[in-house]
Amino acid sequence: MGTFESTFHNNQVLWTEILPGGHHWSARIQKGAILQLKALGQNANVALYCVNSEDKLERYNMPDSLKGQHTAFLSTGHILTSDLGRAMISIVKDDHGWNDAFCAPSTAQQIEKKFGTKTFQDARNDMYRNGKDSLLLEMTKFGLSATDLSSTLNLFSKVQPDDNGNLSYVASDNTNQVIELRFEMDCLVFLSAAPHTLDHIEHYLPADIELSLFKANSLSKKDICRDSCPQNQRAFQNTNRYYALTA
Repeated sequence: MGTFESTFHNNQVLWTEILPGGHHWSARIQKGAILQLKALGQNANVALYCVNSEDKLERYNMPDSLKGQHTAFLSTGHILTSDLGRAMISIVKDDHGWNDAFCAPSTAQQIEKKFGTKTFQDARNDMYRNGKDSLLLEMTKFGLSATDLSSTLNLFSKVQPDDNGNLSYVASDNTNQVIELRFEMDCLVFLSAAPHTLDHIEHYLPADIELSLFKANSLSKKDICRDSCPQNQRAFQNTNRYYALTA
């Protein structure tokens, strides 16, 4: 069957910037790019949501992504599929090893209950936001609203159930961990670096995230994500057909 390649880009950074803890970010990222996220602190969490940039009604579908790959979380070798069964994003590298797909982004009520309230005068220039409102603020820049937001993926966050099905956050030091996302489709991607809703940290101190963009290498004969299971191969075929018809 051959072996998987270990690098997926040529290490030539196209751009890089810092997403401060608690802040939010969005961009259009083209097919064939790799977005690298590097946690610069121990309390990292990045809520991610994405849609097809050319057809905003097509968006990341959590249930189909998990069901098709027979998993309860997403990590290296997994893909984010759309509600039309197409491959949107491949996770080609994941130092953390487990990214929560069950929990939604944090809400204003959850942040207030956990950390209390903070006025603009109190926070000064620091961002004191929740994940949901942060994502919606970015989505409005592209004509999207709350009705367009569904399940998100929480990068750098591990959540496990107990025997009764109750979910709990598994704390770890994320410092210098790297996740690389290869885009199989032109996407609008929305990020929030607010704390995970189940994180039991005492103070609002989400980690900064370094974002870097690279050009992806061409897919090799055997790809770590495309060929990890037959369902992923079909998702890639669906994406290839989509671009063949719209070229």
